[in-house]
Amino acid sequence: MTRRLCLITGASAGIGAEFARQYAALGWDLALTARRTDRLQALADELAATHKIEALVLGEDLGSDGAPERILAGITSKDRHVDALVNNAGYGLPGTFFNTVWDDQATFLRVLYTAPIELCHRILPGMAERGYGRIINVASLAGYAPGSAGHTLYASVKSGLIKFSESLNAECAASGHYDIHCTALCPGFVWSEFHDVNGTREDANTLPKWMWMEAPPVVKAGIEAVNRGQPVVVPGLANKGLATLTRIMPEPLGRAIVGSQSRRYRRID
Repeated sequence: MTRRLCLITGASAGIGAEFARQYAALGWDLALTARRTDRLQALADELAATHKIEALVLGEDLGSDGAPERILAGITSKDRHVDALVNNAGYGLPGTFFNTVWDDQATFLRVLYTAPIELCHRILPGMAERGYGRIINVASLAGYAPGSAGHTLYASVKSGLIKFSESLNAECAASGHYDIHCTALCPGFVWSEFHDVNGTREDANTLPKWMWMEAPPVVKAGIEAVNRGQPVVVPGLANKGLATLTRIMPEPLGRAIVGSQSRRYRRID
């Protein structure tokens, strides 16, 4: 196959499915992974028929041990390799740190942090050998904001993904692999199933409309940023303003504002 292949995690809905649509429209083949294989297969069939590309379906739960290795083995078994990786799979774990069980927190960390990093580590040698690679880690505007009550590890994990992406992008440049780029995509509120799954849809819908974005411009910003080697991108003027504000605002004030508003998008029960 002469077409490049993009591996997308959490591709069954929302931002992940939009990444699949946009990469397919650009002529890329796809490897789609998530737990809901019925949705993945429907999306794969649609995009393969529309764009005349190959779309592999790899049903997998990133929260299980060995998932990254199994995903990549499935791609290798088809005599393919990963040219671009979109680490998108994620969710919010409702409740506070002390009223949730550790197994749920450990699974959350695997899905949102250690599995994405492991996938990066496993695919980078091949990218270096071929002299080309693109990695997009879907982080969040929450990675810039003060921590809030509820969904305790979410902001810290997203902050970690931002720093990891910055470091990895710098390492690739410093090592001479100038066409391997890593970008942290940091959206704010995006219309998707995310808040339905978290049980915060009703409260999130009370947020001002200017705070929300549709998935297509978010994904487009991520693809464009990684292609030009930009280590972090915050899509949308409102989100850029909020990200800047969190940097210059006195920390006590920032914590007070987040604390007063966090119940609108975080569950602590």
